[in-house]
Formats: sequence, structure tokens, C-alpha cells
Amino acid sequence: MGAAALIMGVSIFLSRFIGLIRDKLISYLFGATRESDVYFAAFVIPDFINYLLAGAYFSITLIPLLAAAFERDREDGWRFFSTVLTWIALVISLVTAVAMLFAPQLARLAAPGLPPEALERLAYFLRIVLPAQVCFLLGSCFTAILYLHKQFFVPALVPLVYNLFIIAGGILMRSRGMEGFCWGVLAGAFTGNLFLPWLAARRTGGLKLRPALVHPGMKPFLWMALPLMIGQSIVVLDEQLVRIFGSLAGIGAISWLNYARRIMLVPVGVVAQAAGVASYPFLAELHAKNELPRFCATLNTALQNTMTLLVPLTAWMMIVAEPTIRLIFQQGHFTAEDTVHTARLLQIMLAVVFCWGYQQILGRAFYATRDTLTPALLGTFTTLVSIPVFYFLTESLGATGVAVASAAGIFLYSAVLSWSWRRRFGSATFTGLLPGLLKLAALSLAAAVPAFILGRLDIFRSLEHPYLSAFCLIGASGLCFGAVFLGLAGRLIPALVRPYLKHAGPLARLLLR
Repeated sequence: MGAAALIMGVSIFLSRFIGLIRDKLISYLFGATRESDVYFAAFVIPDFINYLLAGAYFSITLIPLLAAAFERDREDGWRFFSTVLTWIALVISLVTAVAMLFAPQLARLAAPGLPPEALERLAYFLRIVLPAQVCFLLGSCFTAILYLHKQFFVPALVPLVYNLFIIAGGILMRSRGMEGFCWGVLAGAFTGNLFLPWLAARRTGGLKLRPALVHPGMKPFLWMALPLMIGQSIVVLDEQLVRIFGSLAGIGAISWLNYARRIMLVPVGVVAQAAGVASYPFLAELHAKNELPRFCATLNTALQNTMTLLVPLTAWMMIVAEPTIRLIFQQGHFTAEDTVHTARLLQIMLAVVFCWGYQQILGRAFYATRDTLTPALLGTFTTLVSIPVFYFLTESLGATGVAVASAAGIFLYSAVLSWSWRRRFGSATFTGLLPGLLKLAALSLAAAVPAFILGRLDIFRSLEHPYLSAFCLIGASGLCFGAVFLGLAGRLIPALVRPYLKHAGPLARLLLR
């Protein structure tokens, strides 16, 4: 599980890095303007369709059912897979065609705050991006085959290829505004998300496709997938709510929120998403064997290790939010004023990154037990509660209110998810988590104080070049924070940092001793 998490972590880190290059290119060419707002808003409807059809969860839904089907009869397993694939292809193709037909009407729903000329541009972008959903959903099915065989390399390549095509499209067609990035999305979705997994599934799993509409396995599949289709979690809808309400917060707000959210999701993806993806097949296997004590112990370890990395990392990122945004985005059409707005939003979002990581792991634990209904119901409840909060905070605080509402929604979802798990499985899973979290928070705060003071020294402000100043500030505060935190952690909470320090070289092992 650790090796799989490492592979996925490296992949997600590289993907986030390439994604930052993509966003840097967008910010350089278009800044936080109406054109960039329209581009980011163009993903509201396609992403909602993907979530509505549980596209993000097809792998999660299929893996336990395919594992059981292949265990009984491999030929029948391929018939079941072919039936699922056939239905998904038919449904997503029909939904995409209808959405493209009604793109102007859907544009007004996606960004109600945009003027008419921007809505017309948005409808055009929608018709380019929408077909990518066909590739995403079909590709998720082939990815499930790869995960079933515990093959993580090609799924790790998928986001890299996808982002590279977006960058290429934007550069090659930069004279046409953001349109080139939209065509890059479509090309990247076909090549990275569909073609590569299909090719790998053929070579790894001996893919056998027999188009069919009827199979007994469809009933349990729909039973698991239906709650994910009907129940809309705040986790999957957060980005859409941020964009929708961001359109009501003025010109540039969608872009500021999007850039801040991209940075916030780097630690979520590299740490939490990687751990969640890697742990899921092992948790599903333990549950299938009815080894509940080992299941709870594995889940506890995954949660504890994720918190151990996320809490100090995000504490430091909050200190260097402004120089980070300045270094990455402030250039071309992205101004110093845009940097100030984006950094403030980033700090708000970073405050609940540990909740993002927490629910990534715990949510997959529910899915490993074949319970998709509970997270869907709790997610829908949280979404319904969050929508009026988004509206009122946006009206009163603008873009800042959108960020606060987003953070509050994720915190609430993590809380109700924990409450439900404790009621059903008891408290064994959470043993030591809260004391560990409090200790990590206290040591992170202690390490943040000298790092914050160091960043305010005149030596960094005296550097003439803003990017050199930002780079030096980030590096110096990072070294200061890391040295203080590791020194305190190795002394006060060695059990939490031991899994990392013992593999981090002679100095780390010295700290541990």
C-alpha cells in the first residue's frame, strides 16, 4: 500500500506541478479577467454531469463487484464489465448531446453573474469541453480494470498527459483567447483519460469486450452507483459552487478563487488523494475477508499518517501564501493586486486542508464496505446546508465569503462523516487521532512563529526583483519551519513522525534518536 501511495503521490505531485504551469500560462496571458472567468466557468456544467453520473466513482463502484465476478467466473466477469461499459457509453453520449444542444441556457445557470456577451462565449466553450466527459467516464471503467490488477503506473500517467495537452492547445492557439485551452481539454481527455487506460487494460487484463445490455451484475452495480448519482457531495460540488457564486462576486473573482483553490489542492492531492487511492483496494480486500480489526487498524494508520503530513505542511503554506502566489502567478496580466486577493483566499482555504485529507480516506472506507448510500446522503445534506451559506456570505463578503463558505462546508462534511462512522463501527478507527491532531497543531504553531518573523525581515523586502524576493522568503521560512517542527516532533511526538523520519536520511534518524 505504501508503494502504491508513493507512485500515486509522485504522479499527483507532477500533475499538480504541470497544472500550475498551465495556470501560470493562463494567468500570464489573461490574468484575472472576464476571459479567464469564462474559461473556468466552462467546467461547471461538464463537471456536474460527470458527478451526476458518478463518473469520479466508477472505479470505486466497479472494483469490488468486478473482483467478485472475476473470482467466480472470469468470462462472466468480462460480460459484466462489457454490459456496464455499454450502458455508460449510451447514457453519457445522450446526455452530452442534449447538453451541447442547450448550451446557451446552461451557460446562464453556470455563471449567472456574467453579462450577455460573456455568456455567449461561455456557451461556445461549453460545446467544446462537453464531449470530454465521454472520454472521462469510459476511461474510468478501464482504469478500474487496472486498479483491480493493482496496476498504478498508467493511471498515474493519465493526469500528466491530460495537462500537457491543455498547455499545448493554449500555446498553439493563443491568438484565439482561451479557446485553445478548451480544445486541449478535449484532446487530453481522449488521449490521456481514454486511450491510454484502454491500451493498458488490453495488455494487463486481457480485455474482452462484448457489447451487451443485460447482465445480473447490473442490479448490484446500480444499487451501489445510484446513491452516488443522486446524492451530490459538497466535496465534488465545492468547485462548482465556488465558480457559480464567484460569478456574483465581480470581475476576476472566479479566477482568484480558482488560482487559490489550485494551490490548496496540491497538498490534498499529493498526500491525501494518493493515500486514499492506494489504500482503497487493500481496505476493500480486508472487508471482503471480514477482517474488521485489521480493516480498522489500516484505516487508522492511513488517517494518522495523512494528518501528520498535512497539518504542518498547510501551516507553513499559510505563512508563505502571498510570496507563493507572487512567484507562481504575478506576471503579465496578473497584477500585484490580484496577488493580494488570491493569497487571502488561499489562506482561508488552507485552514481546512486537513479536513479534505480526512474525508478522502474516510469516504473511501465507506466505499470499501460497499456503502455508497451513507456518504451520498451526508454529502447531499451538507450541500443543501451550504448553498444558503454560500449565498449570504457572497452577498456580504464577496470572494472572501465564497472561500469561507467553501471551508465551512468541507469541515461540516468531515464532522458528519465521522459521526456516522462512529455510530456504525465504533470508535476504534479514531483511536489517538484527536490527541495527535492537537499535538501536530501545537507544534506547527510553535514552528510557524519563527518562520513568520523571519519572513518579515527587511533582508527579503530589500531584494529588488519580486520573484527573487518571493523565492528566498519561501525557502528561508521553509527551512526555519522544517527545522523547528522536526526538532520538536522528533522529541515530543516520535511515534507520529517515526514512519517518515526513519526513511529520511541520517539527519532525520539522528533527530528521531
